[in-house]
Amino acid sequence: MSHPHPELGTPPKLPKGGLRVTPLGGLGEIGRNMTVFEYGGRLLIVDCGVLFPEEEQPGIDLILPDFTTIRDRLDDVEGIVLTHGHEDHIGGVPYLLRLKPDIPLIGSKLTLALIEAKLQEHRIRPYTLEVAEGQRERIGVFDCEFIAVNHSIPDALAVAIRTPAGMAVATGDFKMDQLPLDGRLTDLHAFARLSEEGIDLLLSDSTNAEVPGFVPPERDISNVLRTVFANAQKRIIVASFASHVHRIQQILDAAHEYGRRVAFVGRSMVRNMGIARDLGYLRVPAGLVVDVKTLDDLPDDEVVLVCTGSQGEPMAALSRMANRDHQIRIVPGDTVILASSLIPGNENAVYRVINGLTRWGANVVHKGNAKVHVSGHASAGELLYFYNICKPKNLMPVHGEWRHLRANAELGALTGVPKDHIVIAEDGVVVDLIDGKAKIVGKVQAGYVYVDGLSVGDVTETHLKDRRILGDEGIISVFIVVDSSSGKIVGGPHIQARGSGIDDGAFTAVVPKVEDALNKSAQDGVMEPHQLQQLVRRTVGKWVSDTYRRRPMILPVVVEV
Repeated sequence: MSHPHPELGTPPKLPKGGLRVTPLGGLGEIGRNMTVFEYGGRLLIVDCGVLFPEEEQPGIDLILPDFTTIRDRLDDVEGIVLTHGHEDHIGGVPYLLRLKPDIPLIGSKLTLALIEAKLQEHRIRPYTLEVAEGQRERIGVFDCEFIAVNHSIPDALAVAIRTPAGMAVATGDFKMDQLPLDGRLTDLHAFARLSEEGIDLLLSDSTNAEVPGFVPPERDISNVLRTVFANAQKRIIVASFASHVHRIQQILDAAHEYGRRVAFVGRSMVRNMGIARDLGYLRVPAGLVVDVKTLDDLPDDEVVLVCTGSQGEPMAALSRMANRDHQIRIVPGDTVILASSLIPGNENAVYRVINGLTRWGANVVHKGNAKVHVSGHASAGELLYFYNICKPKNLMPVHGEWRHLRANAELGALTGVPKDHIVIAEDGVVVDLIDGKAKIVGKVQAGYVYVDGLSVGDVTETHLKDRRILGDEGIISVFIVVDSSSGKIVGGPHIQARGSGIDDGAFTAVVPKVEDALNKSAQDGVMEPHQLQQLVRRTVGKWVSDTYRRRPMILPVVVEV
């Protein structure tokens, strides 16, 4: 198995007749999925998603792929193929189209409807090509065939990309539910046909590669939901991804069976479920769904609320309910269902929400105590089955953290893929398919790009480090006025602290140390304000460290008069 090294350099020019694959997100992480294919000087992008921030990224709204490597080549992009409508696959599209709005988007009906609604908010009207399973389209130099795959959202597609260099198949996110709610199976016949033709490079979903066996059918959840609904005494509040149409369908079915009305809470939930209903992917009995404003007129035991926040997102509806910061107030006897998995990195946030809800008297039903979620990603048994059908000549595990990628690579090796034909890459690592062999040839920039409000890319790791220090240790500001000619203090020092846990009165002990340091500096002829600020920072910082064993941010301001 080949793998990247930190010392990888800039990749050479792609040889004539070769296919280049550059993942810009989704490898070594869960989210931010984006892969660039290159042949003959032309580019095809598969997916462009976002990653949601973790606790050590305070203030960040979204994390995007780094477009640097393609920013000067956007005229070479033939199109963006979107495998399905989850945020980790389509959420970055508006930010890429800001750079060039006329890049065509290719995807299924529901996927395009979801991204078009999102692009409306960014005032972008995209060029789109709607495709369906079994369809084959020429997208510039790339001959693309679309294959039905089953996932936790309708209309998911894999894509086979044919070029003179060979055929690459990107699975997108998939599983092999044999009893899907919508009857749409992963098309194993199509993959077997592609196998007969010869799959030169398979890029395969790795998320559940560590999990043995097969993923249970989605419909298994229905009986569990019925039990919860039958026993619920008051309101039922369900938190789910805003795009999990199959899960919401089961909630609607249970609500209808038990005589409850349903209201969607949250802009993305209302928007996406409206789209799914209008396109026929969500079956809603007449009168079942009502506006949230009408719920006060209904008895508690006739109410179901469906909202976002299953991952503990701080601004989502469920988190705000747990924090008593939402118009919907949790009361004893309410039942809350977290109908989703735990994305790695979100565990603490989710359990914090569960504890908050429980504190207010809610009965919280989640994956840890009831079968209210099944994964949308193939487990090890399914992947083995899949590789035996596809018989890829080269395998590149994608979509997963390092442990998932390595587990997926081992599965491929077990099914007969030669180990030297299995490529374990990471974001930015460039893989070339030449003469039927995939190998790593270099690395390009593929770091995190942070979205903070309207700012895109302006916040850096240095800024986040400052935010973490402020959040963990607080800030101490020191204001001093000095004479511009002599360097002597004529005002201050005035010292204030915020969030440091140190009372302002305690700083009387450090004032003489600051004065002595500045007087000595003036005697040595050092009067440049920046140098004086650094001197004050070191003096106050050492005193705080010695006295309190803390390292707050020290913000000195030296003004000359």
